Amino acid sequence: MARRTREKGRHRFHGTRHWGRGNIKHGRGKGSQGGKGFGGSHKQKWGWILRYHPDHFGREPMASLRKERVKVVNIWELNQMAAGGKLKKGEDGRYHAEMPDCKVLGAGKLEFAVAVRAGAFSACAVEKIKEAGGEAKVGA
Repeated sequence: MARRTREKGRHRFHGTRHWGRGNIKHGRGKGSQGGKGFGGSHKQKWGWILRYHPDHFGREPMASLRKERVKVVNIWELNQMAAGGKLKKGEDGRYHAEMPDCKVLGAGKLEFAVAVRAGAFSACAVEKIKEAGGEAKVGA
């Protein structure tokens, strides 16, 4: 015989005490959810917050802190680009790299003479470029 709509779904747990709710007390109202709304979200609901609302806490930084970060290139990266053939070799025998929006830092070793044009250089980077026979120019 066809089941009536208001009884639909209730037949599943007939004959059981808990009706799929674990402890019998957990079926009463909203008592087992651990607080109303975002209540407990810094305590017992922290995992749920991290999964479903990761941006709920915190605030937007001030306008002065929203600066774009400067792109950084190290000396060892220039060395890898020259070794890998990603930099063009000029008539003067140097490799040429143009990075107007980057700052070149001095981490690593430079084995090739590289003429670099970048937005900024650290003092250590300029020394290493000149030691290798290269040139460091600031500007676009």
